[in-house]
Amino acid sequence: MIPLDVLLVFFPVCIFLALTPGPDNIFVLTQSALYGRWAGIFVVLGLSTGVLVHTTAVALGVAAIFQASSIAFNTLKIIGAFYLLYLAWGALRAKAEEIPLEDTAPSQGQAQQGKSKKNPQRSTGKLYRRGIIMNVTNPKVSIFFLSFLPQFADPTRGSMSLQMVQLGGFFILSTLIVFGSIAWFAGSIGTRLQKSTSAQNVMNKAAGLVFIALAVKLATIQQ
Repeated sequence: MIPLDVLLVFFPVCIFLALTPGPDNIFVLTQSALYGRWAGIFVVLGLSTGVLVHTTAVALGVAAIFQASSIAFNTLKIIGAFYLLYLAWGALRAKAEEIPLEDTAPSQGQAQQGKSKKNPQRSTGKLYRRGIIMNVTNPKVSIFFLSFLPQFADPTRGSMSLQMVQLGGFFILSTLIVFGSIAWFAGSIGTRLQKSTSAQNVMNKAAGLVFIALAVKLATIQQ
């Protein structure tokens, strides 16, 4: 188990890192403002699952491959960039009436109804997967974890892999707290803006531009 004195240093650092403006919290902000707080919450859950993937990769040593192999690194970042461009294309083409006007948790029935109306944003599964893909396809996250988590682990305390998993769990908790708060408050603003079709169109275009900017940033990062 990670000692309390280590956690008292590690957890505040995690909170600070989650608060620092970056692709993930911007992504949560735009999705919440566009589709409501529950959309943002499901995206946050997806992002947190992505963090779990990165933590597992570090614990198993897989992240070292992305640090050592330029081919693996570039392949993953290109996939992520194309996915963001796909989201940008969908946001720029979206019509105002396609945005849900209620701010309730989407049920499975609502998800099916949303699919029948060709509104994928109302599917909880799609929102969740969107968050996972957004996080997992950024190789910088794995490399960051590879350099960050070991600083708080100590081989004298037992299994390094187990300590990595424990530290990753606390990092996920910080992500849920910070990103969840962003989703909740941004969703409140978005709910009011969704009553105006002109505001919806502006938000769609703004989201599309944000996705394009994130794609360019991801595509141009270096090892």
